[in-house]
Amino acid sequence: MENGKEVILTPSGLQKLEEELEYLKSTKRREVADRIKVAISYGDISENSEYEDAKNEQAFVEGRILTVEKMLRNATVIDEEEVNKEVVNVGCTVVLKDLEFDEELEYTIVGSAEANPNENKISNESPVGKAILGKPINSTVDVTVPAGNIKYKILSIS
Repeated sequence: MENGKEVILTPSGLQKLEEELEYLKSTKRREVADRIKVAISYGDISENSEYEDAKNEQAFVEGRILTVEKMLRNATVIDEEEVNKEVVNVGCTVVLKDLEFDEELEYTIVGSAEANPNENKISNESPVGKAILGKPINSTVDVTVPAGNIKYKILSIS
């Protein structure tokens, strides 16, 4: 993550990050420290895979803590009540029609920190997110994806 890059979050996304940070700092740090203590108790740490694993996990946990803290420092929380629903914005839920396959898709546009395709939450920085951002209802957009070009029509914004 670039230094000082704005992180756009919904209120629920902010809450999830705060909860993750609390968990990492309280529970996870302690668990990893306990694993390291146990591994050291096995004796020679030069060929101790438990010790290596625990130290690697500790490095990962500390790195994630720094990343989440930076995200929270640079967070801009969007007020879902104040989002302009005339055009697609972060925080909107959008119904798109795939014009080739005549399918309707519903996505919530979120910041990249919250994106989760399995929950139909797509980033404002994704190809689809970029293409529809700022567009009004009934707009047709072309989205270039690895598989080619997709044409979507924006059916609704809520």
